[in-house]
Amino acid sequence: MEADWEVEVGGGAPVIDALWAGFVDLRRQPERIEEIAEAGKFPALAPLLRRLNSPGSPVWTAKCDLWEPVEPGEVAEDDLPAALAVYVDLLPCAGGVFPQWQQAEAFCREWVARLASIELPHFCVELVVRQAFAGAVEGFGVTAYLSAEGQDRPGAAETLARALGVFADAIPVTEHTEKAASTLQ
Repeated sequence: MEADWEVEVGGGAPVIDALWAGFVDLRRQPERIEEIAEAGKFPALAPLLRRLNSPGSPVWTAKCDLWEPVEPGEVAEDDLPAALAVYVDLLPCAGGVFPQWQQAEAFCREWVARLASIELPHFCVELVVRQAFAGAVEGFGVTAYLSAEGQDRPGAAETLARALGVFADAIPVTEHTEKAASTLQ
């Protein structure tokens, strides 16, 4: 498994708007998972979202997406295996955002260290620290990009499905309280 992290803030970099118009609060209402279109398209995403939003998780999710990094027809099939990718915007339960980018960086470093020791070929994780907003609260969050390759689309989907569980298992454990989490909404 390849795992890395980076900081991408300022200068027109993407920003995490946690409480966007289509936000579904899976932490408080996990039964609403059916409203997440990406989980309907790729059912293996639903368990990851449930775990990341569970009471024991130190993070909550704000947004996700699913895509094929290389569009069919862009390159010859013999040149590149099939690929499938997801991203998930993550914010800490305590406080709603990381107040300083260094806190998000430390979280990413620990997660990458946990992932780096796992043998899982054809899977890549990149954690990106970004500026984030959760309502009136401003700080930093993390976008997790997870991608997998296979000989064909079903193979890439199988690798990605297996890897999503590994990714969730490696999440750093931090102390948080439901009181802190409740202040974000």
